[in-house]
Amino acid sequence: MPAPVTPLLTVDVIIELIDRPERPIVLIKRRNPPHGWAIPGGFVDPGERVERAAVREALEETALQVELQTLLGIYSAPLRDPRIHTASAVYIATASGEPEAHDDAKGVELFNPDELPERLAFDHAEILTDYRRFRLVGTLPPPRLG
Repeated sequence: MPAPVTPLLTVDVIIELIDRPERPIVLIKRRNPPHGWAIPGGFVDPGERVERAAVREALEETALQVELQTLLGIYSAPLRDPRIHTASAVYIATASGEPEAHDDAKGVELFNPDELPERLAFDHAEILTDYRRFRLVGTLPPPRLG
């Protein structure tokens, strides 16, 4: 039986810095297209657990050792990434320290979740809207069928 053709699996990690007032989140400025600000993340390697990929990608892009707190959701809209169809497991994590831009990150900044930059890559505006709702009222986003 031939292998099925499926979306590529990715992870994104919303990193809350717990050693700062207001618990700002870390966003990276992408080095490669599509440009813009993004939640740190990347592709899951073959043989790698999704959770391990999330911790690895956060470290590679921000130099922060994160502790995963919860799965916010799976985001899989066919056009979420203009390069190819991906499905992303999005985690909320905590960390302490000073982030540094590494790997695919051209820059890194801290943002109040209610004061985000205009140019967000991929579907990260939608993800961060869901995150803000979760942070405010504690409910996870409902499944999206459309």
